[in-house]
Amino acid sequence: MAVRAEAAPPRLRASGIRYGELLIKGLLGVCALISVATTIGIVMALFLPAIEFFQEVSFVDFITGTEWAPLFEPGLFGVMPLIVGTLSVTFWAVLVAVPLGLGAAIYLSEYATARTRKTLKPLLEILAGVPTIVYGYFALTFFTPLLRDLGLDVDIFNPLSGGLVMGVMIIPTVASLSEDAMSAVPRDLRYGAFALGSSRMKVATRVVVPAAVSGIIASFVLGISRAVGETMIALVAVGQQPNLTFDPREGVETMAAFIAATGAGDVPTGSIEYKTIFAVGATLFVMTLVMNVVAIRLVRKYREVYE
Repeated sequence: MAVRAEAAPPRLRASGIRYGELLIKGLLGVCALISVATTIGIVMALFLPAIEFFQEVSFVDFITGTEWAPLFEPGLFGVMPLIVGTLSVTFWAVLVAVPLGLGAAIYLSEYATARTRKTLKPLLEILAGVPTIVYGYFALTFFTPLLRDLGLDVDIFNPLSGGLVMGVMIIPTVASLSEDAMSAVPRDLRYGAFALGSSRMKVATRVVVPAAVSGIIASFVLGISRAVGETMIALVAVGQQPNLTFDPREGVETMAAFIAATGAGDVPTGSIEYKTIFAVGATLFVMTLVMNVVAIRLVRKYREVYE
């Protein structure tokens, strides 16, 4: 008895060249290349003058120095006061944004009704659209006098009021991204926990939050990155006094505020004082890059995949 050969599976192929599809593919490739080229251009524009700066100033002295006065004669190029000022402001911002943002996200995801969520979430996100210069003057004219009325002996420019207001600015970022991550957790996990007799609070804090921890961490990192690089609030409310202190009552200067103030001044282009802008910018870039790399590793480690 003859055995019939199995028919070969049909091959799917285009009947002709699709020029429209090729055009769209080419445009998308150009967009990707523009993004990469822009990133490379930013890095080169930032690091080439920074390298020239470090040819004149010791990198070790720059990182470990405790006095910052680049416009003095002789100039002092210890960036540590700017780093400490940046971390001080970021600390107070995170102290406000993380608990309030996460609490708002838990309420919107686990407690609020659909109608309430549709109303409150857009209202919360309006805070993200307020210009940062408005936040800066709000910190200077409202929060600083308020802190003084409460008995705190703060300077006119201080990291405490600037950091607290900066934290309010970051709340929508943390709350919105965290709420999206928690809403993506399957309902079956919640129903299973309720079936075992768990309260709504236990379900939210012991089931939903751990399941969405990767997205929550990502929201924290994005908020912290915005605080580290914030310029106008730091320039208006925190001050331009490069003091090496963690005392939130004394004025300090952040790296972003120094870049903005010096770049808008009368520093001669190509001078060592001008190149400090790029050296400080490169330091800020490396700090945020390291923080984001660590965050990506944490997100990948604790990411939960659901089918």
